[in-house]
Amino acid sequence: MKGVLGAVFRLQAIAAEPSCWPGAPVACHLLPAGDSIDRLNGQDMQIVSGAVLERWSGLSDEQVVVRILDGQTAMFEVLMRRHNERVYRAARAILRDDREAEDVMQQAYVNAYAHLRQFDGRASFATWLTRIAVHEALARVRRRGRFEARDFDAPSEQEIPMRSTSTPDPERQAIAREIAGLVEAAVDRLPDGMREVFVLREVQGLDTAEAAASLGISDDAVKTRLSRAKAALRRDLFERAGIAAQSAFSFHQSRCDRIVAAVFARIG
Repeated sequence: MKGVLGAVFRLQAIAAEPSCWPGAPVACHLLPAGDSIDRLNGQDMQIVSGAVLERWSGLSDEQVVVRILDGQTAMFEVLMRRHNERVYRAARAILRDDREAEDVMQQAYVNAYAHLRQFDGRASFATWLTRIAVHEALARVRRRGRFEARDFDAPSEQEIPMRSTSTPDPERQAIAREIAGLVEAAVDRLPDGMREVFVLREVQGLDTAEAAASLGISDDAVKTRLSRAKAALRRDLFERAGIAAQSAFSFHQSRCDRIVAAVFARIG
């Protein structure tokens, strides 16, 4: 599939903007320390400067969690900036709406912060956090009757129909000139239950076990749904161009800053 998918997914307006997570442990610009004091389980938050956060970026997620629980709660920013793009992609795959995905991100971080002592290390912190975001996103679409998960896991030779888009919105029409619009639209047309598997495996790059743990399904279900998603996308995209999926649904620096600021405002 990686050979089927290959050019840039960025719009011209943000083509030069760095991604929130291009590979470094903390890729986003770190906001300077504010004047407010945050609290975790009754403890006052210790304000930590951006320079110090950069210096601590080599710590593992689990080491950062320990420090947060020990009272260095401003270090929660390290975790947010480290995982913003992954959490966004997981939520966006379910919701198919940028603004709603950012709302879910904020709620997921608030929930994770409030229940940080419940993180037991049985899964990675990234998986634990992604599960929180997935549950929040699924709860939203199910409340609105917008999620129709089907049985994609049973063996079948039947082709999976792509979701139709009878009324393209103006924003989608505006970016349709970009290859990014073509690919993201094709992914959005994948059926519920298949789309989020494709995004977590091929866009975010999770392995089968981690994607399964994040979505609460079996490894075999991930493999089956991914195979069918690729086949469906090939029919839609193969003849257009070879495009690399890893850059789709990028979460750029300005959005990363906005989420970090909004979450700290809520937990302050």
